[in-house]
Amino acid sequence: MIICTKKMDYPLGTQCQRVQNQVMKVSSEKERASLLCMKALASRGRLDAVSQQMAWHPQYLESFLRCHHYILHMDGPLPLPYRHYIAIMAAARHHCSYLVSLHSAQFLRVGGDPLWLQGLESAPPRLRHLDHINKVLAHRPWLTSRSHIQALLKTGEQCWSLAELVQAVVLLAHCHALSSFVFSSGADVDPPQTPRVPLGTPPGYCYCDAANGNATIPPPSTTPSERTPRRRSLDSSCEVACLRERIQKAQEEKERRGERLLNSQTLLYTDVEEEDELVCAADPSRFDSDPEFGYQEFARRDEDHFQVFRVQDYSWEDHGFSLANRLYSDIGHLLDDRFRKVTALPSPRGPDLKRAIWNYIHCMFGIRYDDYDYGEVNQLLERGLKLYIKSVTCYPDATKGPLCPLPWAPLKPAEKVHVNLLIMEARLQAELLYALRAITQYMIA
Repeated sequence: MIICTKKMDYPLGTQCQRVQNQVMKVSSEKERASLLCMKALASRGRLDAVSQQMAWHPQYLESFLRCHHYILHMDGPLPLPYRHYIAIMAAARHHCSYLVSLHSAQFLRVGGDPLWLQGLESAPPRLRHLDHINKVLAHRPWLTSRSHIQALLKTGEQCWSLAELVQAVVLLAHCHALSSFVFSSGADVDPPQTPRVPLGTPPGYCYCDAANGNATIPPPSTTPSERTPRRRSLDSSCEVACLRERIQKAQEEKERRGERLLNSQTLLYTDVEEEDELVCAADPSRFDSDPEFGYQEFARRDEDHFQVFRVQDYSWEDHGFSLANRLYSDIGHLLDDRFRKVTALPSPRGPDLKRAIWNYIHCMFGIRYDDYDYGEVNQLLERGLKLYIKSVTCYPDATKGPLCPLPWAPLKPAEKVHVNLLIMEARLQAELLYALRAITQYMIA
């Protein structure tokens, strides 16, 4: 019998330890993915298509959910109905029916006025005033200027405060970028095979496995008592009791490590009764006042006075992060964590390709890095991939024509999702850089 220990010096012991570490790592990733999926299941009763796609990268999904939840539900200067209505306005710029319907339903849940959903003209003047900066950030962010910020902050009954405007801008950029991910991943059509959680689902069951064909849903019981529909508290199900125990252990472990309280917050609310999914089909065109306004090539623009945005003069790390954090507490940390997580995801094609994708997207929006050789973009990104990136970034709207398929046929699903996540986060940062620079110029003027 051969016993492998950590102190073995010969190759067999080293190999055993390496295999053991790999198995533990895979097990940990699956555990994290399962926990995140169950959080989404318990909070909404089903796993939405966006979370299904992002679950290929649990370490990123955790960061995204924390940021998304903070922007829409946690403390902030904007009331909850305003937040969801701004999300509707942002998604409508790309005619993303998936997000428009989702936030329309949530808008009503938090007490929003149903009359506002009749169209942008039915919304309060303060929200209508955001329409111009919304379309500029969505399609030509380099047009964002100090005058746009000044017009929104000018004195008057319908003016915005600086803190409110920063949260609104973050929401707009977040939902613009998320629209790109929704279309690129096919999440705009919520798959019908993702049902609500059946009663009696075994603990640890994850709909990510069901969506990939790796698990089966237990057949529903046909007893008369279970055929009768009834409302039921999530606390009474055994799977949530198991989930509670797992979350409690995870939180205790985080506290022992001394992590910040924000990182230990969970999106799970197990004391909320299960309710039927509210479906609110809204026409995105109602919230789009200028459908003809769209993306134009930055390199071929006629306006010579718009100069290239040089990251050496204004960057996220040195300028945008601190300004966002100062005017909207903790959002800088949450956004920065998303940027770091997506660029740190493992890729078999190496970090050079990830940087080429990121810088190519920024280049399309007029953002340049002086220390980067843009010849690498043409070397590392084949023409088909560049067309796909440009289509998802600049023309995600399905009404403008079908998206170019991702040209790498042998790509695994996780790698395809990784490319789409890079596109989403690079676009998000580009919009934030232009908006925060304009706010900075207003503040120092």
